[in-house]
Amino acid sequence: MKTSDFYYDLPQELIAQTPVEPRDSSRLFVYDRKQDKVTHTIFRNLGEFLKAGDVLVVNNTKVIPARLIGQKANTGAHAEVLLLKRINLTDWEVLLRPAKRLKTGTEIIFSDKLKCQVISAGEGVWTVRFSFDGVFEEILDELGQMPLPPYIKQKLADKSRYNTVYAKIEGSAAAPTAGLHFTPELIQSLKDKGVIFAEVLLNVGLGTFLPVKADNIEEHHMHSEYYEVDQPTADIINRAKAEGRRVIAVGTTSVRVLESCSDEKGFVKSGHGDTDIFIYPGYKFKAVDALITNFHLPESTLIMLVSALVGREKILDLYRQAIELKYRFFSFGDAMFII
Repeated sequence: MKTSDFYYDLPQELIAQTPVEPRDSSRLFVYDRKQDKVTHTIFRNLGEFLKAGDVLVVNNTKVIPARLIGQKANTGAHAEVLLLKRINLTDWEVLLRPAKRLKTGTEIIFSDKLKCQVISAGEGVWTVRFSFDGVFEEILDELGQMPLPPYIKQKLADKSRYNTVYAKIEGSAAAPTAGLHFTPELIQSLKDKGVIFAEVLLNVGLGTFLPVKADNIEEHHMHSEYYEVDQPTADIINRAKAEGRRVIAVGTTSVRVLESCSDEKGFVKSGHGDTDIFIYPGYKFKAVDALITNFHLPESTLIMLVSALVGREKILDLYRQAIELKYRFFSFGDAMFII
């Protein structure tokens, strides 16, 4: 299967530049696989497609202000660092820009409180070692910027809009964007209906948004991302599976967690670790019964994952319909519910 098999043409004006207000006023494209039926509605009407006992599995990761802008110590030239994954107290896996000019040994200065040195380069990823005066997280909050994707050209007025309302555990370089549509009021109304919420963690990093460069998708290597599933969440999911109730992933990151720690019958084991699972057509889902997601970039691992649930030709057909109806795409765009 070729990467180009997952290409589609998207008009630039449909790439959402700003989030809608309120969060749950985004549009919702619902696709029922059994009936092969499409319904168009608003996200706040999500409850019409859910029933008591359904389990919504959300990713409670929190995006950190992971984009740091500094200067090379010896020349004063511009340098950017995007934090991806913490290794220890001082060392991080990062992306660098301009990569070709930031060799091993280069020192980058961000302020009188923070600097780093490039200590190694890997496959598209570098390791840097920070030196700082004070508490790293406080300095990062002061100096760092929210790491918006490159296709978003407008500045984000409110940093909190690139996090979900249930974000708790800091560590992501990108938001689990399917969750951006939820408001506290919508969550409460779904709980009142009998819908059950369960939380997992996946710190979104390079594995989620690194472009697929291989022509053959099976040659693409996913970088690993850290995940956690606690025992209460495992119990909620396993009880639902045993009773035949639906387990609905909110976002592709939740899918990757659940499918990484479930057995062939879909029962989930609690624990933590790193996952590099790559889901594409031909994959047999074990734990996930349905998916709430956004509209994803052409040729990305995310559209490949969604294609595994629906079928490649079908998802491209659904995307064509969404484009004709001028749905908003990508991180701040509208939502899709595959049931």
